[in-house]
Amino acid sequence: MLSLLILLAIVVVFAVWAVGIYNGLVTARNAYKNAFAQIDVQLQRRFDLIPNLVETAKGYLEHERGTLESVTAARNAAQAGLAAAKASPGDPAAMAELSRSQGMLDGALGRLLVTVEAYPDLKANQNMMQLTEELTSTENRVAFARQAFNDSVMAYNNKREVFPSSIVAGMFNFAPAALLEIPADQQEQVRAAPKVQF
Repeated sequence: MLSLLILLAIVVVFAVWAVGIYNGLVTARNAYKNAFAQIDVQLQRRFDLIPNLVETAKGYLEHERGTLESVTAARNAAQAGLAAAKASPGDPAAMAELSRSQGMLDGALGRLLVTVEAYPDLKANQNMMQLTEELTSTENRVAFARQAFNDSVMAYNNKREVFPSSIVAGMFNFAPAALLEIPADQQEQVRAAPKVQF
């Protein structure tokens, strides 16, 4: 009878331990999904600013139609990348596509802002000044949200990989989550200052 009670106590302790680990993994997974939701909010804000920025610049940049069209095309691609990532935050393929499309948008916006510098009337336009300030603020918020997401993903992945949590994570198929990073083939392009020739 005593050995049965000891065995039962061990089973109960093991069950409580496994439930605690499982709940910790679920909490960590929900934390990185919530962090991704903050990225979504900031990127949507960014996407909403871009048409206003392009429309304001349109009248001044008649000779720069290609620049405006590339910003619009990059925005549309970035929105599609965000939609795919929202469906599966942390999925490596979705994060890679989001990173790639955001890198393209960063490059196109950088070229537009450098082009604006060459047009003093446009640069001094009150709407343009307000929009570029809003865009800069939003870019900072995106960077902070991305860092919070990456921190949450790292915490989840660490929790998932350390022993003994790795046993429970394997039993319940807790997949690794991917960071939101600039793709290697775009790092130089995104970090380099755009060059404009007249």
